Amino acid sequence: MSNNNTLDKLVGASMLVVASAVFLYYTIWTLLLVRYARTPLPVKFENKTYSRMLTLPQPFVDPTHPVQSLFPPRVWAIRIPVILLLLGGAVVGSFLSVVMIRSNRKKAMKARQKEAGKKRS
Repeated sequence: MSNNNTLDKLVGASMLVVASAVFLYYTIWTLLLVRYARTPLPVKFENKTYSRMLTLPQPFVDPTHPVQSLFPPRVWAIRIPVILLLLGGAVVGSFLSVVMIRSNRKKAMKARQKEAGKKRS
């Protein structure tokens, strides 16, 4: 019993370490490598040009810095969670449909057995 409990604690601790590392990596990738800068944007209206301030994301770390090579392109910061969410939903949906189909088959089989028992009587 003690050996199984130790294994459970080891697996739980390793899952916690992996989840923390992924969270830290994703946070650095999405939040700390970008800063938002206000840049002027020319807008034309009735033959007059107005300057409007627009907030755009710009790299907090210079794009040529070696640390940028540790991270994939920023578009993947959105694609990866969306793909994982879709795959997870597909797995959960498939599991639920298999369970529901098996449950209905069991109910139908019990109903047939009950019907067959009534016919014999």
